[in-house]
Amino acid sequence: MPNLECRMYEAKYPEVDMAVMIQVNYIADMGAYVSLLEYNNIEGMILFSELSRRRIRSVSSHIKVGRTEPVMVLRVEKEKGYIDLSKRRVLAKKIFRLVKKGIIRDLYIKIGWPLYRKYGHAFEAFKIIVTDPDSVLNTLTYEVKKTGPDGQEVTEVVPAATEEVKDALVKNIRRRMTPQPLKIRADIEMKCFQLDGVLHIKEAMRKAEAAGNDDCPVKIKLVAPPLYVLTTQTLNKEQGIATLNKAIAACTEAIEYYKGKLVVKEQPRAVSERDDKLLAEHMAKLHNDNEEVSGDEGSEEEEDTGMGEVDVEHAGHGIMG
Repeated sequence: MPNLECRMYEAKYPEVDMAVMIQVNYIADMGAYVSLLEYNNIEGMILFSELSRRRIRSVSSHIKVGRTEPVMVLRVEKEKGYIDLSKRRVLAKKIFRLVKKGIIRDLYIKIGWPLYRKYGHAFEAFKIIVTDPDSVLNTLTYEVKKTGPDGQEVTEVVPAATEEVKDALVKNIRRRMTPQPLKIRADIEMKCFQLDGVLHIKEAMRKAEAAGNDDCPVKIKLVAPPLYVLTTQTLNKEQGIATLNKAIAACTEAIEYYKGKLVVKEQPRAVSERDDKLLAEHMAKLHNDNEEVSGDEGSEEEEDTGMGEVDVEHAGHGIMG
């Protein structure tokens, strides 16, 4: 049989919050690797934390190799080809029950289509529903034909959505429409071999954190001497990257004043939960490697390298974040 390449949509990658069909290829240490069937079988990943809302006792009971099922797109990094997916966020339970009952068509007729007629596009109505759902949903009604006490047919105007349906719709619309903060990270190497080099590094770290603001607070964390990571969370990617660049500049100026050196290993960029897990695993590995080293704590080389290390426990609040 020929190996056909095909995707159902014009776009090469799905958008965040889209529901897509996947097939599970294999299960690794961090999660399950899958193929997106509607997007030419490009690879995506479901982290174990996104398999279920409940505590996972057995991964195999939640996902199996070869199985096809719907998932939600959490994050797409087109440059790296990363697609993070979620099984536990596909649909709220109430909406799922509504679909199973076969009344989703009624939702379109009574709610979806009227919103298009009134607002030009349902998306415009959804933006209002995020902050003021009653002003939109309470205006939607439809007519029901009933037989009156006298046997005559009467028309009654009733709300388009029950309280249960309205609650489920508002919850899902808010989840999909409310922007989620991005995590921005930069990786640097920082050293200072002068007298009191550790204190100078601490001061440079404080300068970096001071470059943040309420919208983009900056935190700096030691990975292993001389590697550090700077992070911020923000709704505006460009603002977050600019803030971290400002923090790096402040940190560089401070450490160079004391004849130290700072090298940017990875420029500020948006990172995913997968990147955070990889960083945590790297830090754990370095920690284990350091514990295995013995007998050379007093060497001259160790003392020099230590100039790049920070006593995090006494370095002040916010450094480890």
